[in-house]
Amino acid sequence: MRWLGLDIGEKTIGVAVCDEGEVVATPLRTLSRHGGERDLEAVEQVVRETGAGGVVLGLPLTLEGTEGDAARRVRALGSRLADHLGCPVRFWDERFTTVQAEQALLEANVRRRKRREVVDKVAASIILQSFLDRAAGGASS
Repeated sequence: MRWLGLDIGEKTIGVAVCDEGEVVATPLRTLSRHGGERDLEAVEQVVRETGAGGVVLGLPLTLEGTEGDAARRVRALGSRLADHLGCPVRFWDERFTTVQAEQALLEANVRRRKRREVVDKVAASIILQSFLDRAAGGASS
């Protein structure tokens, strides 16, 4: 099955997709957030375009691993997406993914302006790749 990975931010949603073999996650695009139904419809459009059968949302846990306000907002969005899309929605710890994405882009000598444009979709691919790697290892998500 093809999964869509989402890095949910206040202003944008980073999007990544995996191959049908669930092996490799690839950054896809960054969506602007508009709130409510418009965000659901934007994600639905990407699900249709990619043929994704499930969605993995990055869950912004605190450094201690607990859920704060941001995580509750992502869970609420995930619940609305599950109802709207009618497909599996999973949550995955996204701690440090933006830092990892920034580091990878710095190491690749990506200019600051370009980094701002792509960091969210790169973070989404890190979230999705971590989810896929764990699933391939036989652990439950």
